[in-house]
Amino acid sequence: MLGPLAFLGLMLTGCSAPRVVTPTLVLPLPMQVSYESELGIARLGQMLNSPGLTPEQRAELFFQRGVVFDRVGLRAMARLDFNRALRERPDFADAYNLNGVYLTQNQEFDEAYEAFDSALELAPDYAYANLNRGIALYYGGRPQLAARDLKIFLEEDPSDPYRLLWWYLALEQLDPETATEALHSHQQIHGSDEWAWDIVNVYLGSMSDEQLLNRISEESQDNQELAERLCEAYFYLAKQAQHNKQPEQAVVYFKLALATNIYDFVEHRYSLLELDLIGEQARLKR
Repeated sequence: MLGPLAFLGLMLTGCSAPRVVTPTLVLPLPMQVSYESELGIARLGQMLNSPGLTPEQRAELFFQRGVVFDRVGLRAMARLDFNRALRERPDFADAYNLNGVYLTQNQEFDEAYEAFDSALELAPDYAYANLNRGIALYYGGRPQLAARDLKIFLEEDPSDPYRLLWWYLALEQLDPETATEALHSHQQIHGSDEWAWDIVNVYLGSMSDEQLLNRISEESQDNQELAERLCEAYFYLAKQAQHNKQPEQAVVYFKLALATNIYDFVEHRYSLLELDLIGEQARLKR
């Protein structure tokens, strides 16, 4: 078993910026592209060159290859394959959904809404399209609509703390006090000993960042699990740091989430978008 590779006290200093001291941090070995993923890309490419494929078969192969490209961080290649899948099969809800995710990351919000709308028109019970449209609405500055979609997603599985956290983030933009009350009430009803509920405890002030990171370090079974949990935890800790008006610490946490290389996690995707938004705000202030 591979345990945590480092525990660091991280300080960032700049010529004029204030010094930021974060809690003791846990760092995994960044995940690398697996042999299975490389082989999968090669095999799918070979299959796409097979004669006699129907449009539906080609669409499925493009989509599956796009998923693998996405998993290894080759996002331009993934988006190209998702678009190819849609050209072959215009009623492919999964491809609309993932294409919408990429449009959100690129801040092409109107196009993202259209992609998720198409996915939901084709598959009205497609819960993850509600999640992803809710996230797009959140970043697109429409928190009321975001909260509606994210509540639908939460109601599919009220025991999932990640669903709760996204709903809370949208509600917080509307009414922080009501959002905290809703978070606490939901935690009282549905909370469990699952480690991710400790992220909720951090938001409620009953656990520190360091206690959360220590639990992840102690309970992760191998480096992959450690990297995945840290990707998630550091993103939500960054969002909480933003709430607490600690922007420099938030930047540290977003960068740590990215450093795990868990490319296909929601938290990794939107850590990159968050840093882009922070950079845009900084440029506007100059």
